[in-house]
Amino acid sequence: MRISTTELLIVLAVVIVIFGPTQIPKLTKMMGKSIKNLRAGMSEDEDGEKKDKNEE
Repeated sequence: MRISTTELLIVLAVVIVIFGPTQIPKLTKMMGKSIKNLRAGMSEDEDGEKKDKNEE
């Protein structure tokens, strides 16, 4: 299932209407921090699993 350019533009337009143009930078900053934290948590989990396997 792919998202076409038209669908993406419609979604972006709806987001701008709902949140307003002044809130978009705040939302993108929060999303970036969330993704960064998620990746950090995933790498910590993988490191923990590797350490557990090495201890056995």
